[in-house]
Amino acid sequence: MPEPLSDSRTPASTPSTPPWPERSARWLRAFWPAPLGIDGRERVRFIVGAVLGVLFTAALSRWWAGAGHAGPWIMASLGASAVLVFGMPSSPFAQPWPVVGGSTLSALVGAACAAWVPDPAVAGALAVGLAIALMVPLRCLHPPGGAMALFMVINAGSGWRMALFPILFNVGVLLVAAVLYNTLTGRRYPHPQQPRQGRAIAAGAFTASDVDAALAHYNQVLDVSRADLEGLLHLAGRAAFQRTLGDLRCEDIMSRPAFAVEAGVSLKEAWTLMRAEQIKALPVVDAQRLVVGIVTVADFMRLANLDTHEGLGQRLRALVMGRSGQPGSVGELMSHPVQVAQVQQHAMDLVPLFSQGGHHHIPIVDGEQRLVGMITQTDLVRTLAQAVQGRDEPGEELRPAAASR
Repeated sequence: MPEPLSDSRTPASTPSTPPWPERSARWLRAFWPAPLGIDGRERVRFIVGAVLGVLFTAALSRWWAGAGHAGPWIMASLGASAVLVFGMPSSPFAQPWPVVGGSTLSALVGAACAAWVPDPAVAGALAVGLAIALMVPLRCLHPPGGAMALFMVINAGSGWRMALFPILFNVGVLLVAAVLYNTLTGRRYPHPQQPRQGRAIAAGAFTASDVDAALAHYNQVLDVSRADLEGLLHLAGRAAFQRTLGDLRCEDIMSRPAFAVEAGVSLKEAWTLMRAEQIKALPVVDAQRLVVGIVTVADFMRLANLDTHEGLGQRLRALVMGRSGQPGSVGELMSHPVQVAQVQQHAMDLVPLFSQGGHHHIPIVDGEQRLVGMITQTDLVRTLAQAVQGRDEPGEELRPAAASR
């Protein structure tokens, strides 16, 4: 008689909880941020810009204040604004309106709270909260604005005039420096914040509405504009697409063998070969297998439609069997010159030819321009589908069909 299962046995499907040292280590690692994704050159550009911007603002503000000015002529929060406008010029928080509006309006809110609320602790907390409540709907959220509101409460005797000088004057001069420096160092500032309409992302993998849905689900303030986020997704998708398909050559996906005929072959023989192999195009080659033209089903159909009083089947039979005044050989019917591709050429180079150039069949030639294969729209679509669906395992080659369809 089989023994019953012990109560101490745990079903295989039940996930085990990591031990507390591992959980503690994970929690502590969350406090250590990831490195900034900038190189040494960008780091130097950032530092030099902040130094020059603050120096220019300080010197001009001190000159403007004059020797007899009793109050401050520069605000400490200007250093935080400099970090944003020089180090993160694409950030929504670093754009001119958030810098000017967020700083000045927050200062006015702080001055109002200092005047109307007797308790400095309550006034300071209320000033920061009201400043945020004002900056969000006015689209001028600027983190140093919170510090500006609190500063005005702490220095309650300074009065409303500080909102104009030094606050508005400081940020105005800093913005002039930021525009000049970022432009001269290759950073667009002000940075556009609106998305580009109608742009698909990652070759159709994402759309603009998908980005909007993801942002709505995330529902948190991001230090990146929606337009930049969409652009990053586009670049990431393109990089993944290139990584998956970028190394494929034409020889990896072309159809073999490449059926071909010479220019002197009759239309009947060419049509019979196309029907037997179920192909829609035949390259036309010379004795050295150099491509001199191509004949397709569309060529037969176009020529057969000259006699409209007959049925299509009758017209095709009459065409391939021969009729007076009609072409008798492939050389008389073929299209030339022909768009060809090299066997070592990247397969993705053919996408514009198929999608925009109007081509449906592209002969593949070797280094001596001899025909070695054929790539059709079907071959390329099959390759794309396998890459998207992940059906090709690592190390496994994409195998094309035996003939061009």
